[in-house]
Amino acid sequence: MLGFVGTLYVIEGVDMVLSSDRPVGAPGQLDAAGIEPRSADGLDGILWAPLLHGGWDHLIANTLPLLILGFFVLVSGLGRGIAATAIIWVVAGVGTWLTGSAGSVHVGASSIVFGWLTYLICRGWFARNTWQIVGGLGIFLFYGSMLWGVLPSDPRISWQGHLFGAVGGVLAGWVLSSDERRRRREAPFGRAVPTR
Repeated sequence: MLGFVGTLYVIEGVDMVLSSDRPVGAPGQLDAAGIEPRSADGLDGILWAPLLHGGWDHLIANTLPLLILGFFVLVSGLGRGIAATAIIWVVAGVGTWLTGSAGSVHVGASSIVFGWLTYLICRGWFARNTWQIVGGLGIFLFYGSMLWGVLPSDPRISWQGHLFGAVGGVLAGWVLSSDERRRRREAPFGRAVPTR
């Protein structure tokens, strides 16, 4: 997680250097590679948007949630964490591209933050894993108020990215618990199902 967040800081530093001729507060040059809703040119922004930020304050606001939630996502295993992140990344990007305001550009890793949040909250329910349910409740108690960010508020904030990131997190929790759900279905009635 430190490597990923460090990369985001390097990218923002490069963006600031490339954009040094722009007025203070203007979007960085790399930010133009974000998601442009319903624009063919903006489709590649689905890949780049979570890596780009609208300035240092935007990146700093995302840093602590990225580090904490990302750590907990990776605790379940690197492969599973990367798979969850990929699902969230694509669902958030496609959803934002389909529903965002025309003429806007969406950037920021907060879509990943919202996805990790809902993934951590719901994965235990799908898998029927007691410890993951307890962990999800703890995450909800600590970070659950963030979920208000999926509702429209400040026009400068991509609530669409937050909403579809959260949807992607629920989808990732469901998809990545399929082994556990299948084991429960195949177990003889009344017998415990062995887990790995």
